[in-house]
Amino acid sequence: MPEITPLDRMRLPFGGQEIEFQHLEHESGGVPFLRIRIRENKRFTIIDVDPVSAQKWGELMQAWAKDHAGDAP
Repeated sequence: MPEITPLDRMRLPFGGQEIEFQHLEHESGGVPFLRIRIRENKRFTIIDVDPVSAQKWGELMQAWAKDHAGDAP
């Protein structure tokens, strides 16, 4: 059974989705994962992201946010 540690949660202002971020580690060791749980009404989407992919994803999101920060109403 993996050990799951809650990190943070947020609700998106325009779609209302609830997003949870969790640290996931398996008992047997190996690569830790960032678990992203997206709840939209009764539907859940769960994505487990490895550290290298999380870093790339985070950099892409930061660059996009920086380029479009003034676009939001």
